[in-house]
Amino acid sequence: MGTGSSMKVRTDIRVDGMTCGACASRVESALGAAEGVLDARVNFASGRATVLHDGSTGDAVLRRAIEQAGYSAPERPEAHDDAELRRVAALRRRLVGAVVLGAPVMAVSMLPPLRFDGWRWFALVASAAVIFGSGWGFHRAAARNLRHRAATMDTLVSLGTTAAWVWSAVVLLAGLDDGHVYFETGTVIVALVVLGKWLEARATRRSGEAVRALARLSASTARLTDGTEIPVEELAVGMRFVVRPGERIATDGVVVSGASAVDMSMVTGEPVPVEVAPGDEVIGATVNADGSLEVEATRVGADTALAQIVRLVDEAQGGRAAVQRLADRVAGVFVPVVVVL
Repeated sequence: MGTGSSMKVRTDIRVDGMTCGACASRVESALGAAEGVLDARVNFASGRATVLHDGSTGDAVLRRAIEQAGYSAPERPEAHDDAELRRVAALRRRLVGAVVLGAPVMAVSMLPPLRFDGWRWFALVASAAVIFGSGWGFHRAAARNLRHRAATMDTLVSLGTTAAWVWSAVVLLAGLDDGHVYFETGTVIVALVVLGKWLEARATRRSGEAVRALARLSASTARLTDGTEIPVEELAVGMRFVVRPGERIATDGVVVSGASAVDMSMVTGEPVPVEVAPGDEVIGATVNADGSLEVEATRVGADTALAQIVRLVDEAQGGRAAVQRLADRVAGVFVPVVVVL
């Protein structure tokens, strides 16, 4: 996971539990304050932290800093993927609940002809289900942030929707017929915020799946010249392997013998296979179309063209534009100011 020289190491860590840009700013600050950390960048959209630190600072130190800030850092990537999948499914259920119960509340609140005897009591119950059911994640996150003496967008959503519902409930229970109720306000806020989070989580999930699908294109085994098959991870520079028609080339290399056409569309986008002969370079994970080839490995593991493409795509997703970094910093200050006001 870490890459770099003996003096400086770059480590990518998955971060679970972030719900807004202010959360990313908090994690960034916590990591930046950890011993040995030279620089820390946290991307809320991708749920990943990129940390530059000295070699004496281990992953455990970085994970502890994240956990002390109120978030989690799964050690296994698949654990993060599972959590991401569960989050998308949970947000979808919350959205469906908010729409099914919130739409009638919105209708009777905004359209007098649709009102019936006791409509306010119906709105009281239905809006409570939306605000404290579908919106429970906001209240839970706000409580967690409060324990860490921090405020995020979840704090604003929790305070705003709860205040609107409590005020309306007091008006209704006190029998103030001329008092205004705002059951639909909290309901609409929760529905819209959950919708946004669901769309965001789904887009992030799909982009992550695209990277994983790209990584899966590589061959899993290589057939050596003596006929034995070995895991592609065991290939070393200078080793020779055979590629039969229809097989994926195990790793980057140069053709030693044989002639064939290689489908390189996954790398170059060219629909027509490229003819190769002895002395020509071939790229790992591309498909040998017809003839047999003997190839000598020139790049293996993280140095292959496919691995570099995956790494560049992953870094592009994890990076933040200048405007996003500014927005996250503003969110970290804006929320506490609004709460105080």
